[in-house]
Amino acid sequence: MIWDELTSLDFKKIDRMTPVLLVVSATEQHGPHLPLATDRMIGEHFARSLHEKIPDGIVVLPALSTGCSDHHMDFLGSLSLSHATFMAYVEDTIKSVVHHGFTNILIVNSHGGNQGISQVLVEKLGNAYPNVQVTLVTWWKLGGPKLVELSEGGPFSTGHAGEFETSLMLLIAPQLVRTDAYEKGKHSQTFSWAEGDMLHAPKAALYRSMKEMTKNGVFGDPTLASKNKGIKISELVLEGLQRIAVDLKNAK
Repeated sequence: MIWDELTSLDFKKIDRMTPVLLVVSATEQHGPHLPLATDRMIGEHFARSLHEKIPDGIVVLPALSTGCSDHHMDFLGSLSLSHATFMAYVEDTIKSVVHHGFTNILIVNSHGGNQGISQVLVEKLGNAYPNVQVTLVTWWKLGGPKLVELSEGGPFSTGHAGEFETSLMLLIAPQLVRTDAYEKGKHSQTFSWAEGDMLHAPKAALYRSMKEMTKNGVFGDPTLASKNKGIKISELVLEGLQRIAVDLKNAK
């Protein structure tokens, strides 16, 4: 079910245990080959695909299309919210959902810069609404070892605008992928304990702007992307997402 495609009368029929899904994403540069809407389009792809698999088992809210992207603002076109604004938007949206009686909230994140503040939100909302289950997932953490096996480039290949995001966009909106503009990430190395990507978490957090991390805005290797790989990534992520949604609805 798509929240804003329903009428007020439709809501009377919905089981209030049905998870309500909110995509939090970003509008920011994704190198020379991917559109600014990449994170939003990927998040919405997973939400819509889950809706198609279990149409009566999920309610999908309108996505938050701008996120915490201050570290991308050196690149033209990027938009950003402060942590306070991001938190206020999500908190007020969830407050509205809870007001209507729903007891399962699933936040699906598709932007690395949203991870920290989203975790704070889960803890704050969970404490504020003890009878509501608030769950957060970042999509690339759902695939497990099978997702790692799909990567052909090894460490740093699956970072920002790299192998995985480009593969998904070749599946979702191939007309927006500028394949003639592919560039491998121009990475600037730092301490070994601070290096990482989607599939290889660093041992410690070190703040660097995206321009400091990579001069061309790409962290990874888009030349290894393919639509077929995008299909496989999507299947793995959706399998994990569906499991979470079903578990939440069936929880006593």
